[in-house]
Amino acid sequence: MTTTQLSETTRGRSRLPGIVYVLAAGVFLMGTTEFVVAGILPEIATDLDITVADAGLMVTVFAVGMIVGTPLMAVATLRLRRRVTLALALVVFAIGHVIVAVSSSFPVILGARFLTALSTGGFWAVAAVVAARAACAGASSRALGIVLGGGMLANVIGVPLGAFAGQTIGWRGPFWALTFLALVGAVVIYRLTPDDSSDDPAPSIRRELTSLRDVRVWLVLAGCVAVCGSSLAVYTFIAPLLTDNTGLSSAVVPLVLMVYGAGALIGSNLGGRLGARRPYGVLFAAAIMTFLVLVLLGLLSHHAIVTVALIGFLGLFGMSTNPVLIGKAVRYADQAPTLASALCTSAFNVGTALGSWMAAGALDSAWGPTGPVVVGAAVAAFYLIPLVLLLMRDRADSRASTVR
Repeated sequence: MTTTQLSETTRGRSRLPGIVYVLAAGVFLMGTTEFVVAGILPEIATDLDITVADAGLMVTVFAVGMIVGTPLMAVATLRLRRRVTLALALVVFAIGHVIVAVSSSFPVILGARFLTALSTGGFWAVAAVVAARAACAGASSRALGIVLGGGMLANVIGVPLGAFAGQTIGWRGPFWALTFLALVGAVVIYRLTPDDSSDDPAPSIRRELTSLRDVRVWLVLAGCVAVCGSSLAVYTFIAPLLTDNTGLSSAVVPLVLMVYGAGALIGSNLGGRLGARRPYGVLFAAAIMTFLVLVLLGLLSHHAIVTVALIGFLGLFGMSTNPVLIGKAVRYADQAPTLASALCTSAFNVGTALGSWMAAGALDSAWGPTGPVVVGAAVAAFYLIPLVLLLMRDRADSRASTVR
């Protein structure tokens, strides 16, 4: 093979298929809707005549819906073609947004958020499997980094724009926009997603459940809980932190959300790239740095420039391990990855739900706006426990394989 041919082959292998970027666009919509309310909590609370802490339930309920719905939807749609599942999830996603946009009843709105979360969970689980399988050998973490980067990009563009629109034209406006984009996305994704390969094994619930016997899958899931629990405890209540502690105006909040989102986008992509070569280096470095950033944020949140910088670093380190964790779960459950991927999404949202719930309590405590940061730091410290156990188990399995 000539040097030119070898170079072309290398480029071909390093180039990810287009479906990876299409799925990232779908995840962009999902990431926008999950956290857009973080930037408009005061507006929602005022319009619905509830407290800001109660308005935060829109994040918590969404997370709970993904916790319950992701594995259930993964199993329920197991025998559907993956392109059908992805398109159907976006249609249900749109219906949930219409309900939120037209309702004035907070319980109905929470129910619609739960419905939207069910569809989001189903989409994320299948999208992760499709992306990992579409990438060439050794590039699954990179592909997952791109797909998850769609969610991070939502924090750079979607969430700040939604927050700005919500503050300008009313908080319901972003939900109408997401409805339209979801319906367009359903058509595009259905047309462009390749049909299931005939080489794939026939779907089997028993095989999916059997894949969960590997204790490493559960250690990964514990890591997923800690990752989102630490970062999202702070992110959910970032508006009161910035306005009350830091002294910034509410108009600046969307810009700070962009800083967090930019850090998260860079972190997700770097984590996916570096994690393919040094997964544990990425996992441990990010875990330690997330903890340190949160400690500093709790101590220095009265200084505007430092606070904004630390929020950017929180996005960078807090979200860099997600593609590595999902990639490990899919690899450990190689024969039946859909449920493992779904459970990762559920675990991320267990962390979001627990983090936002504990942060809401801390917000109403004597700590005030600093309370959610304290909660985040405590959860970040816990993250090292499953990582250490996972590393020990991987090394033990490696030694056992060498002996055999």
